[in-house]
Amino acid sequence: MATLRDIRSRIVGVQKTQKIVSAMKMVAAAKLARAQSAIRAARPYADKLREVLASVADGADADAHPLLAVRDPVRKLDLVLFTSDRGLCGAFNANMIKQAVARIAEREPQTESISLIPVGRKGAEHFAKIGFSVPRQWIDISRATLEVGSEIARYLMDRFLEGEADETILIYGEFHSALRQVPTEVVLLPVKPEASEIETTSGTHEIEPNSEELLGKLVPGAVEFGVFRSFLESDASEHGARMTAMDSATSNTEDLIRTLKLDYNKERQAAITAEILEIVSGAEAL
Repeated sequence: MATLRDIRSRIVGVQKTQKIVSAMKMVAAAKLARAQSAIRAARPYADKLREVLASVADGADADAHPLLAVRDPVRKLDLVLFTSDRGLCGAFNANMIKQAVARIAEREPQTESISLIPVGRKGAEHFAKIGFSVPRQWIDISRATLEVGSEIARYLMDRFLEGEADETILIYGEFHSALRQVPTEVVLLPVKPEASEIETTSGTHEIEPNSEELLGKLVPGAVEFGVFRSFLESDASEHGARMTAMDSATSNTEDLIRTLKLDYNKERQAAITAEILEIVSGAEAL
């Protein structure tokens, strides 16, 4: 049975843990606010870029750009998995890894090879343990930046153009709220121009000097921004999941402290009652 000293020591330990998780919650909330601002700024740009790309590609030749070329059948597949570098963010990493494992299981019988390119330490560690093919990884990245997104995109485009991949899929957590991050898959390569859901004004456009030259700029830019947006979504999802997890941990420590204090008071009352009984028994004996 725990002594008063043991219970008091546990209360002090839980209180220290409560301070740590509460501080982590506040840090995650501050980072989430910054990440949400970046997402709100990126989404309209992504919609407009997709709209312009679809408009230009509609009037161009099928082979106007090599990154538009659809390869059938897909023999080599690249999966880019976005996870976090650190834990303590609930089921966020587990859900992303689960999505990647499910996609690998589905596509493995149809392809000759599947390569996983992790962005984030947790995904890299998981697939390294099972000996999966990881040609390159990006870990220990403090925050999502356009420079890192462009670096990843250029690497993926090089693999596609050199024939090392016939298709590239991004797997990341799409941010909806601090409580909801949805595992999402997007085909990055080959680029498939699709019109935005936003209604646009109909009319003809004149393109100078020509569609092919404009696509030479738009298509790589769309790939780079596609990776960057996925990075931003994953970043916001991670901070939202961590803030929620730390909020839950703070509530749990409060409940535990309340229970421990109740146990402490019960033990203390029992000790006082035992001392009173000893005194009364001693007085009667005298």
